[in-house]
Amino acid sequence: MIFFRAQLCSLFFTEREKMDYYGKLEIDKSATAAEIKKSYRKLAQKYHPDKNSGDKAAEEKFKEISEAYAVLSDPEKKELYDTHGSTDFHQRYSQEDIFKNFDINDIFSQFAGGGRTSSFRGGGGGDPFSSFRGGGGGCGGGGCPTPTPGRDITYQITVTLQEVLEGAERTVALRKNGEHQNVTVKIPQGIVEGKKLRLRDKGEPSQTGGANGDLYLKVSVAADERFTRDEDDLIVQHAVSYSEACLGTKITVETIDGKKIAVKIAPGMASGKRLRLKGFGLPQGPNSTRGDLYVQVAVSVPQELSEEQKVLIESLAEAGL
Repeated sequence: MIFFRAQLCSLFFTEREKMDYYGKLEIDKSATAAEIKKSYRKLAQKYHPDKNSGDKAAEEKFKEISEAYAVLSDPEKKELYDTHGSTDFHQRYSQEDIFKNFDINDIFSQFAGGGRTSSFRGGGGGDPFSSFRGGGGGCGGGGCPTPTPGRDITYQITVTLQEVLEGAERTVALRKNGEHQNVTVKIPQGIVEGKKLRLRDKGEPSQTGGANGDLYLKVSVAADERFTRDEDDLIVQHAVSYSEACLGTKITVETIDGKKIAVKIAPGMASGKRLRLKGFGLPQGPNSTRGDLYVQVAVSVPQELSEEQKVLIESLAEAGL
């Protein structure tokens, strides 16, 4: 059986920011493992490179359905994809991670006709088709040497709570090999402190003809003047006077997205008490539900009193307040 060795060496290493894996395999989300495998094999036979020589569209289709099968046939990856969606999934899993512990034979054995197959299983990265390089192709019986990828680069990037709320697109200035470069990165909604955003092939170039390294942007979230973050929840302080705390009042609270909400302060409200505004916090991820906003009441004690106020306070003290 003839394999397209040179093409297969880089078959699966293209970026997939968003992909509907179920749509690629032409199945419903409720499909069983057997149905997923059956649909993949049917499509793989149709789009396999050996049957579509020189057809770039068929080759791209074969890449996509094989990536989809690698994810949906793995219970852990499938659960993460189903729970968080494509964008968040690809922030957690690199292309190499997708094929980690994935048996490449599951893609090719059905086409081999009892002939050449591979015992390779995806490991910690690299080319999952390296075992198909041996013999011919100008590399000799020992197989082609694997080029060393370029060095990864890590930069720090600071985002605001507003960008955490809405998501954003930022331009980052880099300096590589003595030259300045600008790269654009999307900040997903709900991003957390310490998260690393990966930009493939934006690192240092390889010195041995391999792929470029990757750029990692480590996220820091700037402190906000009004709000304190607690995971997906926000906390805002609001001061009330002593008389308002005793008698009760109404206050107006402005949310992080600019909405003004009337909040009732019950009589006898203790300092430090929190009132919950459901759904006015930060998103838990792209296009997901939001946490809550907590209004923390602080009873304000005046630093100076007028003579009239002092007399009134003294009378309250005499009355047991």
